[in-house]
Amino acid sequence: MGKVLLVILDGLGDRPVDGKTPLSEAKTPNMNKLSKMGINGIMDTISPGIRPGSDTGHLSLLGYDPYKYYTGRGPIEAAGAGVDVKPGDVAFRVNFGTVEGEGSIFDKVVVDRRAGRISDTDELEKAINEGVDLSELNVEFVFRRGSGHRGALVLRGEKLSDKISDTDPHKVGEKVKRCVPLDDSEEAKRTAEIVNRFMELSHEILEKHPLNEERAKKGLPKANALLLRGVGKCPHIPSFEEMHGMKLAVIAGTTLIKGIGKLLRGYVPDVEGATGSKNTNLENKVKAALEALKENDFVLLHIKATDELSHDGNFEGKKEFIEKVDKHIEPLLKLDFRDVCLILTADHSTPVSVREHTGDPVPVVIVHDGVRVDEVKEFSELEAWKGGLCRIRGIDLFRIALDLVDRMEKFGA
Repeated sequence: MGKVLLVILDGLGDRPVDGKTPLSEAKTPNMNKLSKMGINGIMDTISPGIRPGSDTGHLSLLGYDPYKYYTGRGPIEAAGAGVDVKPGDVAFRVNFGTVEGEGSIFDKVVVDRRAGRISDTDELEKAINEGVDLSELNVEFVFRRGSGHRGALVLRGEKLSDKISDTDPHKVGEKVKRCVPLDDSEEAKRTAEIVNRFMELSHEILEKHPLNEERAKKGLPKANALLLRGVGKCPHIPSFEEMHGMKLAVIAGTTLIKGIGKLLRGYVPDVEGATGSKNTNLENKVKAALEALKENDFVLLHIKATDELSHDGNFEGKKEFIEKVDKHIEPLLKLDFRDVCLILTADHSTPVSVREHTGDPVPVVIVHDGVRVDEVKEFSELEAWKGGLCRIRGIDLFRIALDLVDRMEKFGA
């Protein structure tokens, strides 16, 4: 039986701007070689018209029905940040943000949801874990910083609910939201109370922290608030090996994708220089993926910056980064495609013209000995639809890959 290497360029797909996309304009000789070697198509990660998150998109691409197994991004972020999340834990995605104004945290206005894309948050994490005391509310918490401005919060205890609202207003210029219960249960009311108390205490600590005082002197935004969103209760989810009978490895720099790998009990190494940004060490990530293929059956190589540049509306930046990726994936063309099925695709579209995830299908190419090579010569959204795969879903791609490497059971007699 063969192995699968799935390469995901996060948010790669675009809507044309004057008939062009960053991918169609980029010089990508190696990606184009893969298109010539393989079978091409377009893919709806979940289903047509659905705007996938990176979390739900990746679950689908790994053979998990997101409608069944997805309970919110919080538990995934927490796992990726290094928390050993347990069934029943209530977890949140967290942004270090910047707030201004007088009064309590809930009277203040968010002026930067990413605190200037701060990255040096180790001291702030330590201060929150040492300084916030929720013992009077009979609950434990774990806060961990993630990559960049991100983090994760886990609440652990009895009578907790994820039927509560975000405190992140999701827009600058608006006040921090007070957490409210979304149903009439005592659990939801109690959890909302806990969250609001955490928000107040953490803000008091961050506002006075020496690191933020130093940032203010330098004219940098303070990381003086934690903005919570994506709450979810950690589900019981079967491991990748239990589900599919294969060993999984995930090579990623972002907390979210690492978290998916850890929740599925895969091998998730820390790769030197893997940051999840445009400055990530692509050479080390490709080497790590090839090394992981030696001991694992299914390897996911995730590259994030295409999505971040899309959210910034940076057409040229996205094009240039795609070209950078193209140079670094050259070693993948030397794989033995009798044994390895290589897939290049995306988890969703993030058009630079929209700056947000959309339901547009993404390009996909599969390279493996025996695929019905089509006439597509270029890897792009504007060409891939002409290929032999036609239009498929993420779960279809997963099954096609397993069939190619002889890991699918026959359906019927």
